[in-house]
Amino acid sequence: MLWDALTLQLGYNATLVTLGAMMLGVGAGATGTYLYLSKRALVSDAISHATLPGVVLGFMVMVALGGEGRFLPGLMLGAALSAGLGLLAVTWLKTRTRLHEDAAIGAVLSVFFGFGVVLLTVVQVMDAGRQAGLETFLLGATAGMLRDEAVTIAAGGALVLALVRLLHRPMILVAFDPEYAVGQGMRLAHVDLAMMGLALAITVTGLKVVGLVLIVALLIIPPVAARFWSERAGNVVVIAGIIGGLAGYLGAAVSATAPDLPTGPLIVLAAFALFVLSLFVAPGRGVLAASVRHMRFQRRVHLRQGLLALGAGQPVYEPLTLRLMRRAGLARADGVATEAGRAMAARARLDERRWQILRSDPAFEAAAARYDGLTPLDEVLTGDQIAALDRGLGPEGAV
Repeated sequence: MLWDALTLQLGYNATLVTLGAMMLGVGAGATGTYLYLSKRALVSDAISHATLPGVVLGFMVMVALGGEGRFLPGLMLGAALSAGLGLLAVTWLKTRTRLHEDAAIGAVLSVFFGFGVVLLTVVQVMDAGRQAGLETFLLGATAGMLRDEAVTIAAGGALVLALVRLLHRPMILVAFDPEYAVGQGMRLAHVDLAMMGLALAITVTGLKVVGLVLIVALLIIPPVAARFWSERAGNVVVIAGIIGGLAGYLGAAVSATAPDLPTGPLIVLAAFALFVLSLFVAPGRGVLAASVRHMRFQRRVHLRQGLLALGAGQPVYEPLTLRLMRRAGLARADGVATEAGRAMAARARLDERRWQILRSDPAFEAAAARYDGLTPLDEVLTGDQIAALDRGLGPEGAV
């Protein structure tokens, strides 16, 4: 059954929900990248928790007007208004008081969420509220989702993605260099408002699928995971979108096979699994890649120190150094240098003496800054420059 869900063969409605969750994940991952790069990721936490009063009040208003209380666009509108009010509260507290942004976020999310829980309790005792299923907005649920709801969520994710593409350059500039952005004629307040608006939009769109408690994870985890794969901001945005889309797709597919499990935690767990995968196997900043680089560096250091010891006529005692030199064919089992080892030891000793002269000559100050005890001098200077250094070595410097 899981394979059928993953291959989109579990039925039309399940397929639509899975694709909608995937589109939501792509939009959330891309949007969250700008929050992450501007070090404002936790603002999304205040936005998400501030949606609960709006969802409940939206339901109550629609029921009072004689409408269908579970009408998703109406609930999303209420959530957007409530979240917008919460965002304004955070901004006001940060700019008009001495509170830092993190303290303002904590105050707003706790008050709004507490108020929402009280309203949710009130709704549960209403005749219309008992079957409302508003508690699914806390952790998300796709079981029983209607076709129109899935289309609405997918359309919301696609719209946010289009706006991200349109606003990419100003948001990246503001995230990395606000002063340069101002010099380019950009208004920081407007760009910041657009960034927060996108976060609000993706939060409101994802309430039904991920839930207001965990939507923040879908905004933060994909860009954090994507950061392991690239140093370029544009690439991080794309990779974060891909990771978010995969998380939404996998979580919704698993949820389709287990309707009793909440969708939000499944999507977040899928995102976390992709984060762990990125943490270990990413070629640039992953743990395995870092371990390989460390081992290679360690090998270079030990070989260099062993060759310098042989060149100076000193015995090598370090077991790891001896083992590496034997594997490289530079020393025998008893630690005596082979012919190749003696030749390389002589070159290493000469190279080190050249470096000593270079570092004492002010004319080579720029080149001397590259000294690390491992880099051969012929990678730094030209042949003519090395020949000039050799003239200062005396009789021992003859090559």
